[in-house]
Amino acid sequence: MSNEATVHGHSEVITTHDVHLDEHSIHHHKESFITKYVFSQDHKMIGRQFLITGMIWAILGGLMSVLFRLQLGYPNSTFPWLEDIFGKWAKGGKIQPEFYYALVTMHGTVLVFFVLTGGLSGTFANFLIPLQCGARDMASPFLNMLSYWFFWLASVVMLSSLFLATGPAAGGWTVYPPLSALGDASDGSKAGMDFWIIGMALFVVSSLLGGLNYITTILNLRTKGMSMTRLPLTIWAILFTAILGVLSFPVLLSGLILLMFDRHAGTSFYLSDIFIGQKALPNEGGSPILFQHLFWFLGHPEVYIIILPAMGLVSEVMSVNARKPIFGYMAMVGSLFAITILAFLVWAHHMFVTGLNPFLGSVFVLLTLLIAVPSAIKVFNWLTTLWKGNIRFTPAMLFAIGFVSMFISGGLTGIFLGNSTLDIHLHDTAFIVAHFHIVMAVSAFLGMFCGVYHWFPKMFGRYMNNTMAYIHFWVTFAGAYLIFWPMHYEGLAGMPRRYFDYSGWVSFNQFGDLNRFISTVAMVVFAAQLMFVFNFFYSIFKGRKVVTQNPWGSNTLEWTAPIHPGHGNWPGEIPEVHRWAYDYGKEGREFIPQTEPIGTTEGKH
Repeated sequence: MSNEATVHGHSEVITTHDVHLDEHSIHHHKESFITKYVFSQDHKMIGRQFLITGMIWAILGGLMSVLFRLQLGYPNSTFPWLEDIFGKWAKGGKIQPEFYYALVTMHGTVLVFFVLTGGLSGTFANFLIPLQCGARDMASPFLNMLSYWFFWLASVVMLSSLFLATGPAAGGWTVYPPLSALGDASDGSKAGMDFWIIGMALFVVSSLLGGLNYITTILNLRTKGMSMTRLPLTIWAILFTAILGVLSFPVLLSGLILLMFDRHAGTSFYLSDIFIGQKALPNEGGSPILFQHLFWFLGHPEVYIIILPAMGLVSEVMSVNARKPIFGYMAMVGSLFAITILAFLVWAHHMFVTGLNPFLGSVFVLLTLLIAVPSAIKVFNWLTTLWKGNIRFTPAMLFAIGFVSMFISGGLTGIFLGNSTLDIHLHDTAFIVAHFHIVMAVSAFLGMFCGVYHWFPKMFGRYMNNTMAYIHFWVTFAGAYLIFWPMHYEGLAGMPRRYFDYSGWVSFNQFGDLNRFISTVAMVVFAAQLMFVFNFFYSIFKGRKVVTQNPWGSNTLEWTAPIHPGHGNWPGEIPEVHRWAYDYGKEGREFIPQTEPIGTTEGKH
């Protein structure tokens, strides 16, 4: 190591001895198990904490869906083992209606917020921002640690609601009043609903702490030469995601606080003219539609909070593994920006059947269909990046291509639902379930898997098992289509969602076999996810060790750090950036890292 080095942002001349002392103090000084793995302020460790917490939630959320698919596929069968596990919730070996609704509610809440928001953004924003921008850590490592621990607290509150005598919240993941505002309405509206609201409030605090940190770090802590137009698309996507979260989550929080007032303080924000039994409640003047406005003002940006990070990860992985520059870099950034703006202007398309003024409905139809344009630009650019590429089909690359497939097919059905006239028939049917699961849930999961397989060597210094990864991909990809594609037909036939048992309806009896088929596939796909979890944890300890610093031949800065980067990421100076992140297949070379000076040949940007 040279005698003169810039360490941790200080540019004085320091002797070699001091450099080692400085590194020593950073890596080993008072690093107990607690400060290293529990209350860590190292962004890489916090990213791993988010990832593993998110995975635990994903298993729980997936298990819930397996349980209610069991009910939907086999409505007239009994499974005595269910009663052994769930007691009164599965009397006589059959899931009870109120427990079924609680399962549906918690499944949605857990996967939308705790896995695909906390797990996806929390993991990759934390792990990649400092490494790809060229920073020692986040702008505020302490707030970063707090954001994880608020997420953890929210998880504990939400999880503990599953063990209440009256059961967890059961008002749908959208917790619409009056069901959620009246404790007497059902068991699932009692203490479980309070736990749900408190858990979500803690979750919002976590998201805001994280989001502000991400934005500040990206804008202020980029290394020398890293202009905004040289940032990888992953970082752009995370930046816009954080902006969406910071602007929309407070609206949900205010909506939930008013809901708490209605529940316990006798207010009437959402309640009016309600009878329970024969008794009229004193509440007057509120409107449950107000809650829907507040909820969906977050709820629609939330869809993009989930999908944008996945888009960023997929763009990066595709370019690396197609050995080609990403096609239309500025168009990609522009479309991310357009999606961010439009995300705030489309929320009422969730409310076409609430008695919304038809003229206002037509405005939201226009804006909803407009958001298809930036999405289509992104799809075109991904396909063009793949076109004539020298493609390496790594597990990450397969998941990236699978993401694009799901995003296209799921997005197309959104055009049906964005039309307010068609939506009158399709609203609250299985068609909706199929649409948003494919375009948002499954797509985001494929993007997340793509990120995990690609950056696993950087996170843990080992590789995941490829054979298991390929099985995981094909079962998940094919299974997702087999589960959700048939649901579109059920929805077109008018089959409502959230129903406990369809077997009593003559019109829906025809779908009995189809429902059994969907339920069976759902169980197989869930088993494949368990295999992924095994592969993940096994590989952390026993996977093939990474021996090269840059295993994928990638241009971005994280691959210039040591295989096991310490807290601070780079020993000595932070590398300087001379070019954009996508110089693949240029000047007769397979890849040219961002740190390589441009020299005589004409460089980009």
